[in-house]
Amino acid sequence: MEGFIKGLKKLGTHILIMIGILFLMLFVFFNIYLPGYTNHGESVTVPDLEGIHYSELANFLLARDLRYEVTPDSGFVAEVSPLSVLKQNPKPGAKVKQNRKIYVTLNAENPPLIKMPGLVNTQLKNAQEVLANYGLVRGEIIYVPDIGINVVLEQKYRGRDIEEGFEIPKGSQIDLVVGDGYGNQSFEMPNLIGLDDVEAEFLILGSGLRMGNVNYVKTDTVPKGTVVRQLPPDGIMAKTGERVDIWVSELLDESQF
Repeated sequence: MEGFIKGLKKLGTHILIMIGILFLMLFVFFNIYLPGYTNHGESVTVPDLEGIHYSELANFLLARDLRYEVTPDSGFVAEVSPLSVLKQNPKPGAKVKQNRKIYVTLNAENPPLIKMPGLVNTQLKNAQEVLANYGLVRGEIIYVPDIGINVVLEQKYRGRDIEEGFEIPKGSQIDLVVGDGYGNQSFEMPNLIGLDDVEAEFLILGSGLRMGNVNYVKTDTVPKGTVVRQLPPDGIMAKTGERVDIWVSELLDESQF
């Protein structure tokens, strides 16, 4: 019996020693090894790569303990340099482990070809929205006499008419010929000489003409604010929407009149 008790005590001692060793190992793991392992993979904030050229990516990310991989897909933005970063994953500001790979999408070297949309007989505002949706750039707006105000009459690419469906590079500039809403009506240019500048502007706009430059000349022979010259001159045949410049008097001596 006494031998049995001694055996139990010895077994208990061994168990206590094993439990102690186990606790010691857990202590070392959680307080020494695990923190060291975690710090070894310390987190890094992902930088914003948008606009950075492909040739600069490797060094830029290496300095931040990161790597990159170019995705097989690509996009095209006319305002961005070819082979510059358009998109990235993870996004800027994300926290990742050191040496994490950042996936980037590059801007294509050459713009893809797209089919020209049909803009003729559409309102200018709508035409501009269509161009933007197709990735095209609105170029010059050329107004011509036509009763359709702000209606697209022609669409041009590099100075030539371009038909709907013709393939052009994405990002191309498209010029639009647009109606001014007046048409080709002709009438005699009114006489503005002797009117004050307010009356003259009212008559110009009321006649369907456009107000041009207002120039000032010093004189002591007519009251201040009087129209002394106009271009085009009165009496000639003018078209609706034509521009009219006027010259208005300023007094040499402000105390007169």
